[in-house]
Amino acid sequence: MQIVLASQSPSRRKIFNSAGVEPLIHPADVDEDVLLHSLNGSAPEEIVRQLALAKAQVVAPSYPGDVVIGGDSMLLIDATLQGKPHTREATIERWKQQRGNKATLITGHAIIFGDEVIVESSSTNIHFAEASDVDIERYADSGEPLECAGAFTLEALGGWFIDSIEGDPSSVIGLSLPVVRRALYRLGFNASDFWNM
Repeated sequence: MQIVLASQSPSRRKIFNSAGVEPLIHPADVDEDVLLHSLNGSAPEEIVRQLALAKAQVVAPSYPGDVVIGGDSMLLIDATLQGKPHTREATIERWKQQRGNKATLITGHAIIFGDEVIVESSSTNIHFAEASDVDIERYADSGEPLECAGAFTLEALGGWFIDSIEGDPSSVIGLSLPVVRRALYRLGFNASDFWNM
């Protein structure tokens, strides 16, 4: 039995690796734009949870004896959910909006084992630095934030521009170990059952 990560996120994989787990990687093929459109008007936490659930549900049938985990993160700033910026221009615009501000990174989790489905979200407050225009442009040029929720990373170059966080650091990176641990306990497992010892 193993953990199957329904994501190609290197950050989520790194969280598990640092925590002693080598997950099987099986990225989910989900049309997020269609799903986001269908969830229009839902609460931000529900949107992120449903995105995570959709990913886990696509992958789970292929691994009936394993624990399948789907995840998704989005930044809630000025009452608007923000996903990945994808382009240099969108990244620069996003950073000019969020620098010096506080926002909430919401990470949705869906953990499936057999017929058991556990869906939960975690929220962490992010205090963004007053990054200079030059640093914002160079950070966008690095390519690092283009495919990251909220246009930043905590564990790499983006760490320069985060003054503080309130909440779970692993959730900001992409997957909350406390949320996963609680889910494993509910499913009758120990976290250490999945360690590569």
